Amino acid sequence: MRDRGDGAGWQLSTVTRRRIMVIGPTGSGKTTLSRGISETIGVPAIELDALFHQPGWQPTPPDEFRAKVFAALEGCPEGWVTDGNYSIVRVSILPLADTVVWLRLPWRVSYWRMFKRTIRRGWSREELWNGNRESWRLSFLSRDSLLLWGLTHWRAHHRNARHDLAATPHTAELIELRSDREVEGFLAGLRDDTPT
Repeated sequence: MRDRGDGAGWQLSTVTRRRIMVIGPTGSGKTTLSRGISETIGVPAIELDALFHQPGWQPTPPDEFRAKVFAALEGCPEGWVTDGNYSIVRVSILPLADTVVWLRLPWRVSYWRMFKRTIRRGWSREELWNGNRESWRLSFLSRDSLLLWGLTHWRAHHRNARHDLAATPHTAELIELRSDREVEGFLAGLRDDTPT
């Protein structure tokens, strides 16, 4: 890992860094960043939400979820980038990763993005995973509201991620990105270091 020297981010050696975890609170941009990394360095992106949410928003049982995640990782022998915050699999993925990118943007930034995304998805009724869609009722009138989750689980995310990173044996390099400028600088570094 080399500091770009301009304060905007880092440059990740794509020769040695091919197994990357992206974590961060809801709305921080995990999926967008993981897709950007995937496209830049040419490894598959694995969205943990897509493996977890069954039709009707039913959760995948823990053992089955772990099996699905490991099958996805094993299917990518040249490398992968995962995004998601499931502690139940994070502690298993972490020892396999060579890099962890932790999105730590301010709460107001993440929450505003999540709010706009929720409104857009409720309006467009776009399909997310396995036939599931966000709805106005689910977003505003349910105890399972993602908007409520974003308010109540912000601190828990940081506490749990910090715990898992400290308590799980691993050799992954941790990169913390705290602003859009740092995220853009990180991706720019990847593009600069990726052979064409």
